[in-house]
Amino acid sequence: MIVRVFLLCLHFALASVLGLIVGLLRPFNPDNSRVCARIYAVPSLWLMGVKVRLETDSVLNHQRPAVIVANHLSNYDLFVFGRIVPERTVSLGKTSLKWIPLFGQLYWLAGNVLIDRGNAIRAKQSMLDLTDTLQHKDMSIWVFVEGTRSHGKGLGPFKKGAFQMAINAGVPIVPVVSNTYVRQVKLGRWNNGEIILRSMPPIPTAGLTLDDVPALMERCRQQMLDMIETLDREAGTLKA
Repeated sequence: MIVRVFLLCLHFALASVLGLIVGLLRPFNPDNSRVCARIYAVPSLWLMGVKVRLETDSVLNHQRPAVIVANHLSNYDLFVFGRIVPERTVSLGKTSLKWIPLFGQLYWLAGNVLIDRGNAIRAKQSMLDLTDTLQHKDMSIWVFVEGTRSHGKGLGPFKKGAFQMAINAGVPIVPVVSNTYVRQVKLGRWNNGEIILRSMPPIPTAGLTLDDVPALMERCRQQMLDMIETLDREAGTLKA
């Protein structure tokens, strides 16, 4: 376990340096996030001893722009979902990420968006800027829609921002989920089973208003809940 943790930390540091170089060479390029995510993900998943099954055509080949929403399980999500970040897609993250050495600077240079949830005015302006990006810049936005990690305790409550943004921009929502892999990954053993990633058909928002946000959130959440349960059965990660 100690050796594996050391190797994962070493890889994280090296990947951060490589990603930072990518960001410095082409700052804010809309495809930096996809490139950097792959740099983190591919070696890390091998080091974690997991096999990954990808059933994600609807997100990898989605028609831009869109808001992509995913479940948020743990810090390993960077490695797990990093395999499937589509082209010209940036993510939404907390401002606290910028204090992580190397990674924070990489995250910013990759064109991702940092939201200050403690400052309502700045957070609102950031969401307005993202809406403009969706409407005019041929880009998609990736959001971990619970806003915090669940640590395998089930899908948490959703934040409204992603749904408000999608309706304001008139773009679809593309849900993507993984099975609850944190129940099976133990760094003290080599074989940690299978992680399944599956995306679902886009949910249209055309014609909706902000009054429809609660119903849209519930529809999306129920679809994701049902799919997570299906994936947990397939991967053998159902909660005991």
